[in-house]
Amino acid sequence: MLENYEKFKKNVLSLTKIDLNCYKEKQMKRRIDTLIGKTKAKTYDEYVSLLKTDKDILEQFVNFLTINVSEFYRNPDQWRILDTKVFPELIQKFGKNLKIWSAACSTGDEPYSLVMALSKHVPLNQIHIIATDIDKQVLEKARVGLYSTKSIANVPDEFKKKYFTKIGSSYQISDEIKRRVEFKEHNLLRDPYPTGCDLIVCRNVVIYFTDDAKTEIYVKFNQALKKKGILFIGSTEQIMNYKELNYERSSSFFFYKD
Repeated sequence: MLENYEKFKKNVLSLTKIDLNCYKEKQMKRRIDTLIGKTKAKTYDEYVSLLKTDKDILEQFVNFLTINVSEFYRNPDQWRILDTKVFPELIQKFGKNLKIWSAACSTGDEPYSLVMALSKHVPLNQIHIIATDIDKQVLEKARVGLYSTKSIANVPDEFKKKYFTKIGSSYQISDEIKRRVEFKEHNLLRDPYPTGCDLIVCRNVVIYFTDDAKTEIYVKFNQALKKKGILFIGSTEQIMNYKELNYERSSSFFFYKD
């Protein structure tokens, strides 16, 4: 019987530094129970013992918790706004050496998209993106930079030809794009945030968190931005109380620090 979820959450926090209290409980518990059902564990305690003794099961669990759905230029209309409006405004305000943070970057599709999009405005060797995620496994995948046809479907043709090499059925992103991104492990709910950011991109991630955790994250993003810096969120997200959190809305998914 899968009982005593409260104790299980404490064990997970101790083992992984992931606080399950910050996630929507019904949805997360259902996903975890399904995962445990695929193992020989019959209780949460038995599963915790597996997590402590089997590195592969622990990595699988963390990977399962940190929902990784990503693709290049996801929601292309929003990337057009970034290209035609947001980047020119930021460059005019802050110069060409923009400090950009891709938070919860998953397998690297987003920060690599940012490099390519920004390269239309700034020389490639002047671009530096900080990209963070809680999941070590996806960061390793991001550093390798090997993607499926589906993942790169929205990449503009000019960049596909220039920056991707076909290897079997996959596509390898070029080293000159990889060099522009610095990947780091980071927990949005526990770790210190970068400061002085001109642009923060965090898309389709906070929907999995409780309202209190969302507010905490948006407040910390605001503190991490320069005045008039911009937060770019996902199409599945809204910031209803953005004025209370010291933002002004530029368009549906772009918010200025007021």
